[in-house]
Amino acid sequence: MGKFVTRIVLAGTGGLFFTIFFYGVISSVAPVANLAGALADLPPAAAQAALRPEEEHLVKLFEKASRSVVFITNAAIKRSFFFNTSREVSQGSGSGFVWDKKGHIVTNYHVIAGADSIIVSFDSKTSYRASVVGVAMDKDLAVLKVDVPAANLYPLSVGRSDRLKVGMMAVAIGNPFGLDRSLSKGVISALGREFRSLTGRTITSAIQTDAAINPGNSGGPLLNSSGQLVGVNTTIISDSRSNSGVGFAIPVNTVTRVVDQLIRFGKVKRPALGVYNFSDEQARYLDIERGVAIRNVAKKSGAAEAGLRGIREVGNGRIALGDVIIGVAGEAVDDEDDLLNALEKFKGGDRVKVKILRDGKEKTVTIKLQESE
Repeated sequence: MGKFVTRIVLAGTGGLFFTIFFYGVISSVAPVANLAGALADLPPAAAQAALRPEEEHLVKLFEKASRSVVFITNAAIKRSFFFNTSREVSQGSGSGFVWDKKGHIVTNYHVIAGADSIIVSFDSKTSYRASVVGVAMDKDLAVLKVDVPAANLYPLSVGRSDRLKVGMMAVAIGNPFGLDRSLSKGVISALGREFRSLTGRTITSAIQTDAAINPGNSGGPLLNSSGQLVGVNTTIISDSRSNSGVGFAIPVNTVTRVVDQLIRFGKVKRPALGVYNFSDEQARYLDIERGVAIRNVAKKSGAAEAGLRGIREVGNGRIALGDVIIGVAGEAVDDEDDLLNALEKFKGGDRVKVKILRDGKEKTVTIKLQESE
């Protein structure tokens, strides 16, 4: 199937010029007025017949899903230097979508970062001020809340990102460059990608797609061919900050886990081993080439019960290094990022096998995780 690119050129005078090409045999040319009348007289069935099954499906998908997509304005309060006045100005915008009938809206954290106020606009062109329920900066996700009647809210159906396969259809809906509710279609280009959030933490299992994602699409939904949410469009790889065919979305399985906690607790509760570790930089200074070096072990923690050790004095003022964590639940741990990513798949109370390096020898222990505030 060929690709067609439509270029809309705005003239300097503000006029809009475009050209429509008809392919086929032209038997006659009718006056514009007669042509317009003829088109208006076409029965609805004829218009429908012009749509291929795939097009008709995509049109219906957009009509249903676009009701759930919102335009988010990140506003700042600017105060006058000379007068005792202030005004609200936009300092950025992005996309989001309705999560439930209670008015929860999901978007990227970077869309609302630094906002003095947040404005959410719906398809009806009605705008509401939103409050922040919670943010997960490490996952670049945020949950907002608007006071909107439940009857006017249309949550997206939530799919499963672990059932995606490369080559499946992907549909992105959002507000690129401030153009509200635009649709782009592509495929799932790859799975299991990684990229970094604003905090530097790695976001794993990301979805790569060639569906056009541009500035303003951030926070909008990535849908499958059934119109189900499979990811949150977040970032692109591009030298020009515009679509290059390589976009990334946070997988919906991660989104669901994080959003549920943000709604319940206002933050993400992470499972913890019960240890305090050296930073990666400190560990490398200590000639520890891989793993997470334990500095101290919390009393009465799962790590303490499993016998993990931190640094200790061995006499004559000498300090002995403690255990080094090199694996969790069968996954290699080379640094702090690996450890956090491995642990977040579990919850407080779970028991996990942890591989450590002690005095040059590997050892595996079982630790009961605790919730970290």
